[in-house]
Amino acid sequence: MAGVLEQLIRPQQKTIYQDQKAMELEAAKEILAEVFRIRLSEVDEMIRCRFEAEGMISVGSEDGLWPQEFWI
Repeated sequence: MAGVLEQLIRPQQKTIYQDQKAMELEAAKEILAEVFRIRLSEVDEMIRCRFEAEGMISVGSEDGLWPQEFWI
């Protein structure tokens, strides 16, 4: 019985955690946009360029190091 209850509760906690992280990311993007006085789309571009410069993602390649989405 406890195993069933854990399976019912954990997906909800995971969703809440993902929603919280998404909200934190969006807030951080808004702060960057305000600090640099740029649009949110430019913040996304700035982040993407930063990852490319660090070699963390491969643009235009499906077999790159990182998938399009990554959840922990």
